[in-house]
Amino acid sequence: MKKNIVLVLFIISSFTVISAQYALVTIPGSKVRKITSKIVIGQEYELQISLPSGYETSGKKYPVVYLMDSQWDFPLVNSIYGEQYFDGFIPELIIVGVTWGGINPNADSLRVRDYTPTNVATMKQSGGADQFLNFMKTELFPYIDTNFKTDKENRTLMGCSLGGLFTLYTLLTHTDMFSSYVAATPAIAWDNTVLYQFEKEFTQKTITKPIKLFMTVGDVEKGKETFEKFSAFILNKKFSNLYTTSKVLENTGHSGTKSETYSRGLQYIFERNNLDLTSDVLNQYKGDYQFPNGDIMSITNEKKHLVCSYLNHNKLQLLANTERHFYAKSEFFNIYFDVSNDKTVGLRLEVYGKQSILKKIN
Repeated sequence: MKKNIVLVLFIISSFTVISAQYALVTIPGSKVRKITSKIVIGQEYELQISLPSGYETSGKKYPVVYLMDSQWDFPLVNSIYGEQYFDGFIPELIIVGVTWGGINPNADSLRVRDYTPTNVATMKQSGGADQFLNFMKTELFPYIDTNFKTDKENRTLMGCSLGGLFTLYTLLTHTDMFSSYVAATPAIAWDNTVLYQFEKEFTQKTITKPIKLFMTVGDVEKGKETFEKFSAFILNKKFSNLYTTSKVLENTGHSGTKSETYSRGLQYIFERNNLDLTSDVLNQYKGDYQFPNGDIMSITNEKKHLVCSYLNHNKLQLLANTERHFYAKSEFFNIYFDVSNDKTVGLRLEVYGKQSILKKIN
């Protein structure tokens, strides 16, 4: 009997030692911060924050994506960011996932409280969206902007289901808090589709800066018809400075909308121009540019597109975001031409967080 007890204790001890040899899995580049709100009284919020590579040594300010329900979706969105950034579709970003802290937080109940705009009798805790938005505006934003290098004019709000409802409600009633909105399968049916009532308030607003909205629903969802009706209502209004894309996702259910919505939504939000510039403009950039180490980059004009080649790389076709900013879609590759007295003197090259200054030599 004693031998058996000793054996069991040995096995338990062995597993403890083995498990202790392995560090906890964390997402590289991410941080966790906690703040306690004075507005949502006594509620601790956990912030899951992802920073781009090169952040610590960069002097840049970054767009911020605020993600609701990060207790579920932060790893997903962090992975999507890596994919889309690597392929050159989106810029370097700060992602701030917001969830609830404290001891054993009940996310299902707390999200009903914080994400819903009105109180429904069957859910006594519901209807706290305005209070939560006040927390974001007066406590969360200042905390993030003080502690991180943020572009205060470039904030995106993303959420799914009740988080999507909250996203649309924020657009309609607190429009200027964010520059872009991404709503995956929003719970439009909440409180007998009360969102329509807030559209009247939205109609009275003057939107001075362009705002983008991307929203989706799965094609096998029960709420598809309600979504399509609301989507058509918004699109037909043709609000000035509101740019909306709405999609029904094929062979997709409620929870399954997240990955495609966040991927396509970020692409849409950060989509750049593809200007058709004249040959006179393009030709001023043709020539050879020299890296500090002596390597050469050549830029040519081929069929009204700039084409770049360097370091034995394949040729990259460049698209024009502005008259001086060009980019590639196949990878994170940006060129900013330096023009002085109507003469191109060099360029700044940005590739995956690294910058190089090149001089034009011919």
